[in-house]
Amino acid sequence: MVISNKSEYALLALLELATCYPNGDALQIREIAALQDIPNRYLEQLLATLRRGGLIKSIRGAKGGYVLARDPRTITVLDAFTCMEGSDAVASTCEPPPSTIEAELIQEVWQEARQAANSVLEKYTLQDLCERRTTRQQKELMYYI
Repeated sequence: MVISNKSEYALLALLELATCYPNGDALQIREIAALQDIPNRYLEQLLATLRRGGLIKSIRGAKGGYVLARDPRTITVLDAFTCMEGSDAVASTCEPPPSTIEAELIQEVWQEARQAANSVLEKYTLQDLCERRTTRQQKELMYYI
């Protein structure tokens, strides 16, 4: 499985918003774009999709921007992926039944792989990603004598 640029950029934007969540600060598109090196126009489209999906909210005004719609502990990576790619991308597809035993076996293995991928994506939240990022940043700052 490969993550699309669309989903990766959306997760990067959500990660930045999750970082600001405890303070209640809103981030503007240009700030997120600069922090994560995402083109502004593309980010606008992604944020609109995330807003329609109920993961973020937009705030108007001078101090406006975007904030998470709910606590980062409750937004899973699967939520973000489903929002960006649609439920068909992670759910099993309704295909005609396999015509041979071999095709049926392959279909069963593929279904098991999808379920395993979904369970991993559902296991991690935005808060988990923030904590992992903080841990890695601290390791990079450490040096040994």
